[in-house]
Amino acid sequence: MENKESITIDNYLDSHYIHRSNWLRAAVLGANDGIISISSLAIGVATASTTRDPILLATLAGLVAGALSMAAGEYVSVSSQTDTEKADIEREKIELESMPELELKILAEIYEKRGLKKETALQVAKELTEFDALGTHIRDELGINEISQANPIQAALASGAAFTAGGVLPLLVTFFAPVTSMEYFLYGFTIVSLIVLGAVSAKTGGSSMGKAVVRIVIWGTLAMGLSALVGYLFGVNV
Repeated sequence: MENKESITIDNYLDSHYIHRSNWLRAAVLGANDGIISISSLAIGVATASTTRDPILLATLAGLVAGALSMAAGEYVSVSSQTDTEKADIEREKIELESMPELELKILAEIYEKRGLKKETALQVAKELTEFDALGTHIRDELGINEISQANPIQAALASGAAFTAGGVLPLLVTFFAPVTSMEYFLYGFTIVSLIVLGAVSAKTGGSSMGKAVVRIVIWGTLAMGLSALVGYLFGVNV
Protein backbone atom coordinates (compact mmCIF):
# COMPACT_ATOMS: atom_id res chain seq x y z
CA MET A 1 0.00 0.00 0.00
CA GLU A 2 2.84 2.39 0.92
CA ASN A 3 4.66 1.64 -2.33
CA LYS A 4 1.47 2.32 -4.31
CA GLU A 5 1.02 5.68 -2.58
CA SER A 6 4.63 6.59 -3.30
CA ILE A 7 4.22 5.81 -6.99
CA THR A 8 1.04 7.86 -7.11
CA ILE A 9 2.81 10.87 -5.59
CA ASP A 10 5.74 10.53 -7.99
CA ASN A 11 3.40 10.39 -10.94
CA TYR A 12 1.55 13.42 -9.64
CA LEU A 13 4.77 15.44 -9.31
CA ASP A 14 5.97 14.38 -12.76
CA SER A 15 2.68 15.53 -14.28
CA HIS A 16 3.44 19.19 -13.61
CA TYR A 17 4.27 21.10 -16.76
CA ILE A 18 7.30 22.90 -15.27
CA HIS A 19 9.29 19.66 -15.57
CA ARG A 20 9.07 20.05 -19.36
CA SER A 21 10.22 23.67 -19.42
CA ASN A 22 13.86 23.14 -20.44
CA TRP A 23 13.41 20.83 -23.41
CA LEU A 24 10.11 22.44 -24.43
CA ARG A 25 11.69 25.90 -24.53
CA ALA A 26 14.59 24.69 -26.67
CA ALA A 27 12.31 22.71 -29.00
CA VAL A 28 9.75 25.50 -29.50
CA LEU A 29 12.46 28.13 -29.95
CA GLY A 30 14.31 25.99 -32.48
CA ALA A 31 11.25 24.99 -34.48
CA ASN A 32 9.81 28.49 -34.46
CA ASP A 33 13.13 29.98 -35.54
CA GLY A 34 13.52 27.34 -38.25
CA ILE A 35 10.07 27.96 -39.72
CA ILE A 36 10.20 31.76 -39.60
CA SER A 37 13.88 32.23 -40.53
CA ILE A 38 13.87 29.89 -43.49
CA SER A 39 10.47 31.06 -44.71
CA SER A 40 11.49 34.71 -44.41
CA LEU A 41 14.74 34.02 -46.25
CA ALA A 42 12.95 32.11 -48.99
CA ILE A 43 10.29 34.83 -49.35
CA GLY A 44 12.93 37.54 -49.54
CA VAL A 45 14.79 35.72 -52.32
CA ALA A 46 11.61 34.62 -54.08
CA THR A 47 10.35 38.18 -54.42
CA ALA A 48 13.66 39.14 -56.05
CA SER A 49 14.05 36.09 -58.31
CA THR A 50 12.39 34.70 -61.42
CA THR A 51 14.04 31.27 -61.24
CA ARG A 52 13.96 28.46 -58.68
CA ASP A 53 17.69 27.72 -58.28
CA PRO A 54 18.66 30.86 -56.30
CA ILE A 55 15.71 30.30 -53.97
CA LEU A 56 16.64 26.68 -53.33
CA LEU A 57 20.31 27.50 -52.82
CA ALA A 58 19.62 30.33 -50.37
CA THR A 59 17.03 28.28 -48.47
CA LEU A 60 19.26 25.21 -48.17
CA ALA A 61 22.26 27.28 -47.12
CA GLY A 62 20.13 29.11 -44.56
CA LEU A 63 18.83 25.83 -43.18
CA VAL A 64 22.32 24.36 -42.66
CA ALA A 65 23.80 27.56 -41.28
CA GLY A 66 20.80 28.25 -39.05
CA ALA A 67 20.75 24.75 -37.53
CA LEU A 68 24.47 24.89 -36.74
CA SER A 69 24.17 28.42 -35.39
CA MET A 70 21.25 27.49 -33.15
CA ALA A 71 23.06 24.44 -31.80
CA ALA A 72 26.29 26.33 -31.19
CA GLY A 73 24.51 29.30 -29.61
CA GLU A 74 22.46 27.11 -27.30
CA TYR A 75 25.55 25.11 -26.29
CA VAL A 76 27.58 28.22 -25.47
CA SER A 77 24.68 29.86 -23.62
CA VAL A 78 23.84 26.85 -21.48
CA SER A 79 27.54 26.10 -20.88
CA SER A 80 28.02 29.63 -19.53
CA GLN A 81 25.05 29.16 -17.23
CA THR A 82 26.41 25.79 -16.07
CA ASP A 83 29.87 27.24 -15.42
CA THR A 84 28.36 30.00 -13.29
CA GLU A 85 26.31 27.47 -11.33
CA LYS A 86 29.37 25.29 -10.72
CA ALA A 87 31.39 28.28 -9.53
CA ASP A 88 28.63 29.23 -7.08
CA ILE A 89 28.41 25.67 -5.79
CA GLU A 90 32.18 25.56 -5.17
CA ARG A 91 31.97 28.88 -3.35
CA GLU A 92 29.09 27.55 -1.26
CA LYS A 93 31.18 24.52 -0.25
CA ILE A 94 33.94 26.78 1.03
CA GLU A 95 31.50 29.00 2.92
CA LEU A 96 29.85 26.00 4.59
CA GLU A 97 33.25 24.82 5.82
CA SER A 98 34.56 28.23 6.92
CA MET A 99 31.41 29.83 8.39
CA PRO A 100 28.73 27.19 9.11
CA GLU A 101 26.97 29.33 11.74
CA LEU A 102 26.46 32.22 9.32
CA GLU A 103 25.24 29.86 6.60
CA LEU A 104 22.76 28.33 9.03
CA LYS A 105 21.50 31.81 9.91
CA ILE A 106 21.13 32.71 6.22
CA LEU A 107 19.15 29.54 5.60
CA ALA A 108 16.86 30.20 8.57
CA GLU A 109 16.21 33.75 7.35
CA ILE A 110 15.25 32.40 3.93
CA TYR A 111 12.63 30.12 5.45
CA GLU A 112 11.42 32.88 7.74
CA LYS A 113 10.86 35.17 4.74
CA ARG A 114 8.83 32.40 3.15
CA GLY A 115 6.38 32.46 6.02
CA LEU A 116 7.73 30.23 8.81
CA LYS A 117 7.99 31.45 12.38
CA LYS A 118 11.52 32.30 13.51
CA GLU A 119 11.84 29.25 15.77
CA THR A 120 10.37 26.93 13.15
CA ALA A 121 12.58 28.36 10.42
CA LEU A 122 15.69 27.78 12.53
CA GLN A 123 14.62 24.24 13.36
CA VAL A 124 13.95 23.44 9.69
CA ALA A 125 17.32 24.95 8.73
CA LYS A 126 19.11 22.81 11.32
CA GLU A 127 17.39 19.58 10.27
CA LEU A 128 17.97 20.14 6.56
CA THR A 129 21.60 21.10 7.22
CA GLU A 130 22.12 17.86 9.11
CA PHE A 131 20.49 15.92 6.31
CA ASP A 132 22.24 17.58 3.33
CA ALA A 133 23.83 20.96 3.98
CA LEU A 134 25.24 21.59 0.51
CA GLY A 135 22.17 20.33 -1.35
CA THR A 136 19.89 22.47 0.81
CA HIS A 137 21.91 25.64 0.21
CA ILE A 138 22.19 24.94 -3.52
CA ARG A 139 18.43 24.61 -3.76
CA ASP A 140 17.18 27.23 -1.31
CA GLU A 141 19.95 29.85 -1.23
CA LEU A 142 21.27 29.69 -4.79
CA GLY A 143 17.96 28.68 -6.40
CA ILE A 144 19.52 25.86 -8.42
CA ASN A 145 17.48 22.70 -8.84
CA GLU A 146 17.01 19.81 -11.25
CA ILE A 147 14.38 21.71 -13.22
CA SER A 148 16.48 24.83 -13.74
CA GLN A 149 19.66 22.93 -14.59
CA ALA A 150 20.21 22.25 -18.28
CA ASN A 151 22.57 19.98 -20.18
CA PRO A 152 24.56 21.95 -22.82
CA ILE A 153 24.81 19.06 -25.28
CA GLN A 154 21.16 18.12 -24.83
CA ALA A 155 20.08 21.73 -25.33
CA ALA A 156 22.29 22.09 -28.42
CA LEU A 157 20.97 18.91 -30.03
CA ALA A 158 17.37 19.81 -29.21
CA SER A 159 17.68 23.30 -30.70
CA GLY A 160 19.57 22.17 -33.80
CA ALA A 161 17.18 19.30 -34.48
CA ALA A 162 14.10 21.45 -33.88
CA PHE A 163 15.42 24.20 -36.17
CA THR A 164 16.09 21.62 -38.89
CA ALA A 165 12.62 20.12 -38.50
CA GLY A 166 11.02 23.55 -38.74
CA GLY A 167 13.24 24.72 -41.61
CA VAL A 168 12.64 21.63 -43.73
CA LEU A 169 8.96 22.55 -44.09
CA PRO A 170 9.48 25.81 -46.06
CA LEU A 171 12.34 24.13 -47.95
CA LEU A 172 9.85 21.59 -49.32
CA VAL A 173 7.63 24.44 -50.46
CA THR A 174 10.51 25.94 -52.48
CA PHE A 175 10.88 22.59 -54.26
CA PHE A 176 7.28 22.21 -55.38
CA ALA A 177 5.52 25.60 -55.36
CA PRO A 178 5.36 27.62 -58.61
CA VAL A 179 8.10 30.25 -58.74
CA THR A 180 5.79 33.04 -59.89
CA SER A 181 3.69 32.87 -56.71
CA MET A 182 6.06 31.08 -54.35
CA GLU A 183 6.05 33.81 -51.70
CA TYR A 184 2.28 33.40 -51.26
CA PHE A 185 2.59 29.63 -50.90
CA LEU A 186 5.41 30.12 -48.38
CA TYR A 187 3.39 32.59 -46.37
CA GLY A 188 0.28 30.43 -46.25
CA PHE A 189 2.18 27.26 -45.46
CA THR A 190 4.21 29.02 -42.77
CA ILE A 191 1.14 30.44 -41.05
CA VAL A 192 -0.42 26.98 -40.91
CA SER A 193 2.85 25.53 -39.55
CA LEU A 194 3.08 28.25 -36.90
CA ILE A 195 -0.51 27.67 -35.83
CA VAL A 196 0.20 23.97 -35.41
CA LEU A 197 3.44 24.69 -33.52
CA GLY A 198 1.71 27.17 -31.22
CA ALA A 199 -1.11 24.77 -30.50
CA VAL A 200 1.22 21.83 -29.81
CA SER A 201 3.53 23.87 -27.58
CA ALA A 202 0.57 25.28 -25.64
CA LYS A 203 -0.94 21.81 -25.22
CA THR A 204 2.39 20.35 -24.10
CA GLY A 205 3.12 23.21 -21.72
CA GLY A 206 -0.41 23.48 -20.36
CA SER A 207 -0.81 27.15 -21.36
CA SER A 208 -3.50 29.02 -23.27
CA MET A 209 -3.69 27.75 -26.84
CA GLY A 210 -5.25 30.95 -28.18
CA LYS A 211 -2.55 33.21 -26.77
CA ALA A 212 0.25 30.95 -27.99
CA VAL A 213 -1.15 30.78 -31.54
CA VAL A 214 -1.83 34.53 -31.80
CA ARG A 215 1.60 35.42 -30.44
CA ILE A 216 3.52 33.12 -32.75
CA VAL A 217 1.48 34.04 -35.85
CA ILE A 218 1.82 37.81 -35.31
CA TRP A 219 5.60 37.73 -34.98
CA GLY A 220 5.95 35.25 -37.83
CA THR A 221 3.83 37.42 -40.11
CA LEU A 222 5.84 40.51 -39.20
CA ALA A 223 9.14 38.78 -39.94
CA MET A 224 7.98 37.44 -43.31
CA GLY A 225 6.39 40.76 -44.27
CA LEU A 226 9.61 42.68 -43.63
CA SER A 227 11.62 40.06 -45.56
CA ALA A 228 9.27 40.33 -48.52
CA LEU A 229 9.57 44.12 -48.40
CA VAL A 230 13.36 43.87 -48.52
CA GLY A 231 13.10 41.51 -51.49
CA TYR A 232 10.83 43.90 -53.36
CA LEU A 233 13.00 46.94 -52.60
CA PHE A 234 16.31 45.34 -53.52
CA GLY A 235 15.15 42.75 -56.05
CA VAL A 236 17.55 42.17 -58.92
CA ASN A 237 15.44 39.65 -60.90
CA VAL A 238 17.99 36.84 -60.86
